[in-house]
Amino acid sequence: MFDFLQDYDLLGAFWTTVQLAALSAVGSLIWGTILAAMRVGPVPLMRGLGAAYVNTVRNIPLTVIILFASLGLNQTLGVTLGGGDSFETINFRLAVLGLVLYTSAFVCEALRSGINTVPVGQAEAARAIGLSFGQVLRLVVLPQAFRSTVGPLANVLIALIKNTTVAAAIGVAEAAALMKDMIENEAQLLLISAIIAVGFVILTLPTGL
Repeated sequence: MFDFLQDYDLLGAFWTTVQLAALSAVGSLIWGTILAAMRVGPVPLMRGLGAAYVNTVRNIPLTVIILFASLGLNQTLGVTLGGGDSFETINFRLAVLGLVLYTSAFVCEALRSGINTVPVGQAEAARAIGLSFGQVLRLVVLPQAFRSTVGPLANVLIALIKNTTVAAAIGVAEAAALMKDMIENEAQLLLISAIIAVGFVILTLPTGL
């Protein structure tokens, strides 16, 4: 029943999915933290820019962002993010960029909610002993905010793992792209769908735990 799987690189496709999710998660955490700092910062312009970015990006479909990264940045503007490699490698990088731009908006909001749980008195006390805003954020506020948002950030990561399937729209050879090829070539729709679904459950369950 599973003999047809020998003709497809199932593990390779899921490895691409893992790479997409891991790189995008790191990038989203970094950019999302910067956005959260902008949104709670003392400079009105930075707060406005952070709010505008988050409210704009999280209301745009991920498919649109991924397609813009490929068609707009690469094919129109010639952006390759690191040299003239193969089409697949360039689109992989662009998919990571699109996922980072999209997911960081949700990371920002999760962190901002965590920052709001930190008592204001702690930040005021830190400022009273001479710490700058950056030091207050880095040493006092963010450590507590990260601790209180472990659950929400895990939910964002789970959503990110599932959102990697959108990268198939620009030719990234991850699990969803392989599933499409398998369904087109094999008369095993339910079995193939079940195999891919189990693969994603295996990836997301440890994150939830």
